[in-house]
Amino acid sequence: MEQETSKSTYLTQEDEAIGTVKIADDVVAMIAALAATEVDGVAAMNGNVANELLSRVGVKGLAKGVKVDILNKKVKVDLAITIEYGYNIPATCQSVQVKVKNAIENMTGLEVADVNIRISGINVVH
Repeated sequence: MEQETSKSTYLTQEDEAIGTVKIADDVVAMIAALAATEVDGVAAMNGNVANELLSRVGVKGLAKGVKVDILNKKVKVDLAITIEYGYNIPATCQSVQVKVKNAIENMTGLEVADVNIRISGINVVH
């Protein structure tokens, strides 16, 4: 029972006949990071991990620019991203918010209350 109230995991399903399903906060953060980097105009997460480097640093490094809080089946996500130069920042951020919200809700069944974005830099090198 102690693990069910743990801050690092969230109980999404409990069925006495089958068992339980728990999702770690880190998994939700990785879903958010991967969804964000799929949007055109997003160069990197946390200003230091570009998509091309994922094979070297791994997916765990990608989630460093993401903070996830889960309370009462509602998720709050804070993202720090780097935008490619020339992209419309408000439009790109709106696309990221929609993509992240949909990815988390579809994959986990949790409700996303907020997707907050902080622009940590602009990528000018092509």
